[in-house]
Amino acid sequence: MRIPINLASEPFRRDRPALVASIAGCAALTILLAVLVTTIISARNMAGSARETIAKLNEQIAHTQTEQAKFDGTLRRPENAEVLERSLMLNALIQRKSISWTRIFADLEKVTPYNVRLIYIRLPQVNAENQVTLDMVVGAQGTEPLQDFLKKLEGSPMFGPPSVSTYLPPSQNEPLYRYRVNVSYAQKL
Repeated sequence: MRIPINLASEPFRRDRPALVASIAGCAALTILLAVLVTTIISARNMAGSARETIAKLNEQIAHTQTEQAKFDGTLRRPENAEVLERSLMLNALIQRKSISWTRIFADLEKVTPYNVRLIYIRLPQVNAENQVTLDMVVGAQGTEPLQDFLKKLEGSPMFGPPSVSTYLPPSQNEPLYRYRVNVSYAQKL
């Protein structure tokens, strides 16, 4: 009978590869920790500078708003009411005069087919966002040229998508198909 006897107080184990791997892992984690700490510190500093910039801009906005309120208060006084009304009227006239009819007709000429007639065009309307809207009536012998005109309007960079508000077939007095078209116009005011 054999009895295994180990005379050593601790048996031999292969711990060296495990120790080397754990030391390498600890070193990698320490380097990663240092990189993360530096990233966090730099991000905090950048956020602080962004907060300072935002605070300065908010101060400028508040200062501008107080100045605007002061100017509005001056304009709203009863003794300045006549000047305010006159300036508003003059601004409206200037805005209306800033629309170039020559340019409108030149841009319409580029997209209008030869067999489509511009019957009439109303005074262009300007909304609060300074967008110009054209209201016009066009006519043609058939509907195909009018459809072609609408497609060219829609494809043009100077005009927005057209909307046809009314359609009139030919009659005894008017031998043309007539479309009333509303379209936005991209003229800079």
